[in-house]
Amino acid sequence: MTPQETVNQFIHLVTSAQLEAAVALCAEDVEYDNVPMGKNMGRQAVQEFLSPMLDGMEVEFITHREAATGNIVMNERTDRFTKNGKTADILVTGVFEVNDAGEIALWRDYFDMGQAAEVFALFG
Repeated sequence: MTPQETVNQFIHLVTSAQLEAAVALCAEDVEYDNVPMGKNMGRQAVQEFLSPMLDGMEVEFITHREAATGNIVMNERTDRFTKNGKTADILVTGVFEVNDAGEIALWRDYFDMGQAAEVFALFG
């Protein structure tokens, strides 16, 4: 797979709540930097961070724009969260770096923490 295909497959697996398959596309020492919230280092940490987010919640990453140069993939997204009939969106810019083995070595998301806090408050 190309780096862009790897990232798109990863996003598909995350939003399909297939976390084990998603993190299998990551390097063992992957860095997931959720910029305003801090870093998660390693596959296990990424899975542990994402798991509660997907518990009882439908998640959709809507990609509006995407660009790939070499092993770097960047996307502009709306991350949509739905639970108990409530839906909330967070605007996100994602940066991914895919290593020579075809694994995601870096995933960095930039978003407004104020907007995210409103979403967290909505879902309790």
